[in-house]
Amino acid sequence: MNPTAKKYRIRRSAAAAQPARPSAAAGAGDGFGPKPVANAAAEPRPAAPAAAAPTPPQHAPREPATPEQEIAAIRAEELTGRQLRMARRVAQKHGLSPASDHDAVRLLRGQGIDPFQRANMLEIARNEVADGGGAPRQIQLPRTMPAGGGMPARPANTPGETRLREVREIQRDIARRRRRSLAMMLARLAAFVLLPTAIAGLYYFKLATPIYATNSEFVIQQADGQAGGGLGSLFQGAGLAAQQDSINVQSYLQSRDAMLRLDSDLGFRTHFSQAHIDPIQRLATDASNEAAYKLYKKAVKIGYDPTEGILRMEVRAADPATSASFSEALISYAEQRIDGMTTRLREDQMAGARQSYTEAEARVAEAQQRVLALQEKLGVIDPASETRALMGQIATFETQLREKRLQLLQLMDNPRPNEARVRGVEGEMQRLEDLVASLRASMTEDGTRGESLARISAELRIAEADLANRQLLLQQGLQQLETARIEANRQVRYLSLGVSPVAPDEATYPRAFENTALALLIFGGIYLMVSLTLSILREQVSA
Repeated sequence: MNPTAKKYRIRRSAAAAQPARPSAAAGAGDGFGPKPVANAAAEPRPAAPAAAAPTPPQHAPREPATPEQEIAAIRAEELTGRQLRMARRVAQKHGLSPASDHDAVRLLRGQGIDPFQRANMLEIARNEVADGGGAPRQIQLPRTMPAGGGMPARPANTPGETRLREVREIQRDIARRRRRSLAMMLARLAAFVLLPTAIAGLYYFKLATPIYATNSEFVIQQADGQAGGGLGSLFQGAGLAAQQDSINVQSYLQSRDAMLRLDSDLGFRTHFSQAHIDPIQRLATDASNEAAYKLYKKAVKIGYDPTEGILRMEVRAADPATSASFSEALISYAEQRIDGMTTRLREDQMAGARQSYTEAEARVAEAQQRVLALQEKLGVIDPASETRALMGQIATFETQLREKRLQLLQLMDNPRPNEARVRGVEGEMQRLEDLVASLRASMTEDGTRGESLARISAELRIAEADLANRQLLLQQGLQQLETARIEANRQVRYLSLGVSPVAPDEATYPRAFENTALALLIFGGIYLMVSLTLSILREQVSA
């Protein structure tokens, strides 16, 4: 007996007892459900009659549902994998093209065919036996093809193979498009990034002229004042007093004035117009001052560190000696500029103090001349001495006058005084009184000399007081002059070199590797920005 037919044998009694069981029970009896015990499987079972017609399952009437709902309901039945494969084979036998195993169950049920009925399964098995010509099937083993024999005919493509072939074609098309996009991207990268980078690297490594840079550092310091103190001394100690001067010097060395002066002294434009310099760095012989100044700003780099107060300068040239000479010349220009910034301030301070002192000195001399003129005119050197002398004489004469009065009183006490002696004493008293009166009159009234001693003394006192004031103003002017001199010395600025310019023995520029890497980053960034912009625009337009 054919093993395949024996596999699908069923009992007649079971078939007669349950002619229309549900699909799940049929699956349990034909091998899709639980397996039977070994003894029952070993018993001989007569084959089912070939003319037995399949009994379609009786379904209760229901409302029409969508394919998705039907497939969801089929999934809820939790069919086994073997049942689903058998359903696909039954669907292919009836000429259906299901999209999936569950779709095969749906299509078969839609045509009124129960894929899990035993009759359908036995018919599939009978067809498989009939394909063998009714004879027992031989065991198919690998064997060599006869000589001259062709390959066996390939069966027609099934819907699954057709779908698989279409999926493979779609995958190959996607891979082909990806390869084409990758090739185009690499081509764009090579054209817009790698090629410009290679050109830049060729220039930096082979064509660029070696440039030598001389570095120097200097600081602008302020002279220490003798009377330093207060808040100003704190700023001087912190190095902030010369910050404005440092910024001014930095601006001057980067100005057109410094460039023109360097060109007139050492030939800046002539040096960078030499023929051995590459065309990119070379300055044209008929270049304008603006072009020369643009090159000057690249050749002279000056930086200022406000925390330390240090000016750092780098001067570039096509040969080391010229670079060092340019640096020394610029440092000398900076020194002259510093001196020029403080000279006017010092001169203004000293000029005012000198003028005040000169005027005070002239006024003192004028007051002295006035006192001398009064002394010569009046014939009095010291009015106070003259006054003391006159007062001494008046006091002496008044003493004598009092003595004479006492003597007269003594004579008049006699009952019969001597007339001659009385008259003599009275005459002396009269003369003394006249002399005292004349002396007193000479002090307050104008006499033969024209002016009184009081007027002379007053005029001389006024002249001497004016002379004393002028002398005090002269002393103050002298003190102001000394203070201005000290302040002017404190305003002095001078340049102190920290690092002297020394000519280099190796070229400083160009830095080929760094510049080439920078060019690669720049071109890559530009390409990335343009690519992103175009992609965004393309997406917006397509949307």
